[in-house]
Amino acid sequence: MIDIINRDMTVLQLLRRLALPAAGLVLLSIPGAFAQEHSPAGDITSQDEIKQFCTNIADPARDQRYLLQKQELEKLRADIDARMAEMDKRKTEYQDWLKRRDDFLKQAEAGLTEIYRKMKPDAAALQLQDMKIEVASAVIMRLGPRQSSLILNEMDPQKAAVIASVIASASDPNTSKDPS
Repeated sequence: MIDIINRDMTVLQLLRRLALPAAGLVLLSIPGAFAQEHSPAGDITSQDEIKQFCTNIADPARDQRYLLQKQELEKLRADIDARMAEMDKRKTEYQDWLKRRDDFLKQAEAGLTEIYRKMKPDAAALQLQDMKIEVASAVIMRLGPRQSSLILNEMDPQKAAVIASVIASASDPNTSKDPS
């Protein structure tokens, strides 16, 4: 320090001598102030860094995308399972209702047949010809042949012919069992 500072130096000379090292220290203390200038070589390393970054995050990004898709599929699966459970519940309710309806119709048909069995043929013919053809045919089919012929004899000939054709087609083995 003695050779840098001389007692005969003036303050101005001392400041001039210390200004250059002080300026160097200030510039060195600013990080990256003059660290890199733009050059073609700098762009190449930046592109390489970008490629490396993209390559490094590609697998985690793909894994995250697959995880999100898996979660979405699981949510859809749960929704489908809930809907299937609801459909099974409704199917069971419908089958129960259909069974009760069929049981009722069998009882009603048997009771209706018994009523017409006890009626006089002319009174039964008047009522049956005003009914739906399918119901009248079913009742006449369940009656005995003698009573059925007496009722059909008392009916309007056209109505009796339609009922007879329905009864004949019902006993045809080539007729489809499917009502549609």
